Amino acid sequence: MYRVAIIGRPNVGKSTLFNRLIRKRKAIVGDMPGITRDRLFEVASWDGKRFEVIDTGGLVPDDKEIIPEMILQQAEIAMEEADLILFVVDVRSGVHHLDESLNALLRSQGKDYLLIVNKVDVPQVELETAPFYAFGVETLYPISAEHNLGISFLKEKILGGIPESDEIGGVEETGGRNEIRVTIVGRPNVGKSSLLNRFLGQERVIVTDLPGTTRDPVDSLLRLDGQSYRLIDTAGIRRKGKTTEEMEKLCVVMARKSLERADVVLLLIDATEGATKLDATIGGYAHEAGKSIIIVVNKWDLIARDTHTAIRLEKDFRLLMEFLEYAPMIFVSAKTGQRVTKILELVQDAYKARLMRFPTAELNKFLALEAKPKLPTGRKTGFPVKYMAQVKVAPPTFVCFTRTSRKLHFSTQRFLVNRLREKYGFFATPVRLLQRASRKKS
Repeated sequence: MYRVAIIGRPNVGKSTLFNRLIRKRKAIVGDMPGITRDRLFEVASWDGKRFEVIDTGGLVPDDKEIIPEMILQQAEIAMEEADLILFVVDVRSGVHHLDESLNALLRSQGKDYLLIVNKVDVPQVELETAPFYAFGVETLYPISAEHNLGISFLKEKILGGIPESDEIGGVEETGGRNEIRVTIVGRPNVGKSSLLNRFLGQERVIVTDLPGTTRDPVDSLLRLDGQSYRLIDTAGIRRKGKTTEEMEKLCVVMARKSLERADVVLLLIDATEGATKLDATIGGYAHEAGKSIIIVVNKWDLIARDTHTAIRLEKDFRLLMEFLEYAPMIFVSAKTGQRVTKILELVQDAYKARLMRFPTAELNKFLALEAKPKLPTGRKTGFPVKYMAQVKVAPPTFVCFTRTSRKLHFSTQRFLVNRLREKYGFFATPVRLLQRASRKKS
């Protein structure tokens, strides 16, 4: 697919332009330099053509820490992969020495690029774009990504370079539902980005020992054995009391929004630290969102273990999270690759389970033969459910038509869910029960 990479120094509006081109708010936007760190990928569709847009982290001046250095590496990878580069500068700042350095780098590589002069919000400011002609380009593209000014002309230029093979309908749609959407969540520094990189076999996202390296949710498309997976890496979710910076709070919001996009959630926990209440809280977010869940215990290579270690750790976790009894647990090492490929097998099983649908006749047969005969003894009244029907999938949701207007007791609901799982499986997937009571008064 035709690839368009957006590069530039910090705070020139790259992420705002990224969001404008893909026509959704995916990248986090703010006034703080260096918000975007990893490459972000998204497919844009305009006028019957499509292209992949890559947002990159900005270069942070005079910063010797490891993350800015790795941001530069990510930007260089994006430039190598791209068919077209959008080099974004800020008209308000004028020509900056970092802009000059980036321009020299682009020209030395011989890459096609468009010089985008951003934040041209009013016609009078357009005169201030002239100094950027010193970069040796014939055409400038003055825009205001925030106010959608100049985007149409830029879009026409991008679309003009896209080959016919990338017209919608000509090839497989990457955004189609033939892909399984997998969101990776967990506390900071449990290895989410390392797991993503292991899946992809490349340094797709920045990985360091510093917690909070990932900020934006990062999408990657993986095709393996004929199946497409959209893998979504997210920022580590901290306890509310530990989330002090406004940017960290926004990252948590974006991570939780990424749960809504998922079919299957990989909940990562750290084998060296064991299960925590925060792991349970994050698992609760995924459960409430109705997502299929696989618990991935990472860093299995770093702990001393015997034949009972996995059993003890799982027992501790299940005590914290009784509501996730349906979620399978797998012990892996993202660093060494131990059992990582097994995760995708579990993902496929979970995805199939969340789409299972049964006709009403089958469910009533289930009630008569599998549920009512196994009802616990000692009840003074008959079985409260007259019949049931499945009203949706993802997750499987059933309506119970009851003989009474009273709400079903939680033990009855649990009994029904357990019998449904015993009969049909619903691997790694929550089961929802709704009630429609009889109009008759009990």
